[in-house]
Amino acid sequence: MTATLTQLALAELATRLATGQAVLVDIREPDEFARSHIVGARSLPLSSWESAHLTLDPAADVVFTCRTGMRTAGACNRLAARVEGEACVLDGGVDGWARAGLPLEQNSSAPMELNRQVQITAGLMILAGVLLGAFVAAPWYGLSAFVGAGLTFAGVTGTCAMARLLMLAPWNKARAA
Repeated sequence: MTATLTQLALAELATRLATGQAVLVDIREPDEFARSHIVGARSLPLSSWESAHLTLDPAADVVFTCRTGMRTAGACNRLAARVEGEACVLDGGVDGWARAGLPLEQNSSAPMELNRQVQITAGLMILAGVLLGAFVAAPWYGLSAFVGAGLTFAGVTGTCAMARLLMLAPWNKARAA
């Protein structure tokens, strides 16, 4: 078993994928993978990594990727420990792949990633609370405090009420089905 991941350049991965020498495993969450991923990548979210059953061709190198490479780098010991033989991480991730003009499978009708929806909604609510507090009435500052408390609670507990609410939004119904 390996203990680290080797950085793999985009061009090298493209060559290995084309010749069947590598298997690409995308560790992003299903909503991220559904919106855009490298053609031929397998989805195996990091959040379910310990309970996932990983069956790969032992003759193929395993290459892990995420959006930028940061998530993969942060979990390299967990990932590499589950692979026999060489394990690599794609340098630059899916974003780097796209910047290089390499092919992506994209679904523009898939909802925006839930994490981004939460960030946008929380940011707008905080901004609205500050602006309303400054220009309408001071109690509106409480909206910003409420959202800040909710984000802190989400970070501490790992559960996010705003994400749960956003999952019920009509544009996210396809994901829930």
